[in-house]
Amino acid sequence: MARYQFLFAISIISVLAVTGCRTGLFAGDDAANVAVEAPPPPPLVVDGVRTSYADVVERTSAAVVRIEAESTTRPRQQVQPGPGPGPAPGPMTPEDFFRQFPMPRQEQRPPLERGMGSGVIVSADGTIMTNAHVIEGAQRVTVLTNDNRTFEAKLVGIDPPSDLAVLKIEAQNLPFLTLGNSDTVRVGDIVLAIGNPLGIGQTVTAGIISAKGRRTGLSDGSFEDFLQTDAPINRGNSGGALVNLSAELIGINSQILSTSGGNIGIGFSIPSNMARSVLEQLLTEGRVRRGMLGVNIQNITGDTARALELPEASGVIVSNVQPGSAAERAGVRRGDIITAINGEKVDDGNVLRNRVAGTLPGSEVRLTVLRDGASQELAATLGEFNTSEAAANSPSSEAPGAQTPGRSAGLGLTLQPLTPQTARQFNVPEGTEGLIVADVDAGSVAADAGIARGDILLEINRQGVSSPEAVESITGAAGDKPLLLLISRKGQNLYLTVRVR
Repeated sequence: MARYQFLFAISIISVLAVTGCRTGLFAGDDAANVAVEAPPPPPLVVDGVRTSYADVVERTSAAVVRIEAESTTRPRQQVQPGPGPGPAPGPMTPEDFFRQFPMPRQEQRPPLERGMGSGVIVSADGTIMTNAHVIEGAQRVTVLTNDNRTFEAKLVGIDPPSDLAVLKIEAQNLPFLTLGNSDTVRVGDIVLAIGNPLGIGQTVTAGIISAKGRRTGLSDGSFEDFLQTDAPINRGNSGGALVNLSAELIGINSQILSTSGGNIGIGFSIPSNMARSVLEQLLTEGRVRRGMLGVNIQNITGDTARALELPEASGVIVSNVQPGSAAERAGVRRGDIITAINGEKVDDGNVLRNRVAGTLPGSEVRLTVLRDGASQELAATLGEFNTSEAAANSPSSEAPGAQTPGRSAGLGLTLQPLTPQTARQFNVPEGTEGLIVADVDAGSVAADAGIARGDILLEINRQGVSSPEAVESITGAAGDKPLLLLISRKGQNLYLTVRVR
C-alpha cells in the first residue's frame, strides 16, 4: 500500500511540474516565454475584400466632438387684464383691490434652449469646424471631446451662406483631421460619417458617395455644392465628419432629406474644398468674401439645346445682365451661353455660381461664351457679392390695364401690348417691347411650362414680339421644334422652353 501511495505522489508532482511550466508557477521560469499572447486582430482585407473600417475609425473618431449650444428666448409678455366697467366706487375687498390694481408680476427668467450637434477638430490648437445652424444665436457653446473633457468654445466666425462656422477651444496637442481634396472624390467611393446623433454618443456609419454637386435650396445663400451620401445621418450629426478610407476629412455633414425626420439614406455634406476656403477666410479676416459676376443664368435642357440648335445640352444661358456688373463690363450679353470658366467646362448653373463665389473679388476670370454660333473668350474682373442686397421689387398683382387682348391659340395665352404705364407697374425697364400675359389656359403648353398671369413675353426664338400676330407667325413657322421663350417676371428675365401641340 505504501508503494502505491509513493507512486501516486510522484504522479502528482509530475503533473504540477508540467502545469507549472505553462503558467509560470515556478520562480525559475522566464515570464516572457510563458506568457499567453493576445490573438492577432483579424485581417482588414480577405481575398481582396475589406472586412473592417476599424483602423480608419481609430485614426479619425477622436477628432470629432459633441457640441452643445445654449440660447435664451424671451417669453411673450403676459398682460394682466385691466379693470373693466363695474359698479360705482364703494368699499373694496382685498380681492377687488388687486383685481383693479394688479401687482406687477416678478420678471421670469427666460427659458434656456439647448441645441445639439457635432464638430470636427481641424488643427491641434483647438480650431473646430461645425455647421452655422448648430450654433447660430447661441450665447454659450460647449464642446465635449471624445476623451470626456469639456471646454467652453469661442466663436471665431460664422458664414450662414455656406452653413459653416469656426470655433476655438483653449487646448493644445489635440487630435485633428486633415482636410482632403473633395474634387477628387468619386461617386461610389466608400465613406464614413462620424457624429453624435440624437445625443446617444459618438456613432460611426458607413456608406458611399451617392452624387456630387447637389443643391437642396435649404441653406442661406444658395452656395451649395453638396456631396450626397447614403451613410446614415440623423439629427445631431450636423457639423460632424465625412471621411474617406485614407482618414481624410472630405465633408462636413449638414443636411438630410427625409419624409419622416429620420434617416432614409439621403444625406448631404459640405465638400472639404469649400470648407477649407471658408475656414481660411474666417481665421484671417473674420468673414467670407465672394466674387460676383452679375448675371442671371439658367441650365441648358434638351429642348433648349434643340431650340437653339446646339450640339449638346451643356453650359448655361444668360437671361439677364445686371447694369454696371462685372459681366456687363466684360461684354457679356443676354442670350450668351457660358460654356467654361478659366478653361473648366460649365455643366450647369451650380458649377458656375460656386466657381465664381469661390474666387475673391477683384480677381479676373476667363469666360468662354457661345454667341450666334461662334465661341469667344471674355475677361471679367469680379465684383463682390453682398448678402444684404435687397431682392428685386415684386410687380403689382393687379390685372394689366385695359388694352385690346389678343390670343395665341398654340401657346394657350391671352396677350396684350405693353404700355409705359404697365411697364412701370411690372418693373420692366423703360423702352422694353413685349406682351403682357393677361391669362393662361389651364392645361396649355404655356401653363405646363410655368408661364403665369402677369409675366411679360419679350422674345420667341430670340425674336422680339410686340403683337399677338407676331407670336402666331413665329410659332406657326417653328413647326414641331421647341420654342425658346424669354419671359420677364418680377423684374428678372428667364428662358422657358415649350412645344406647341
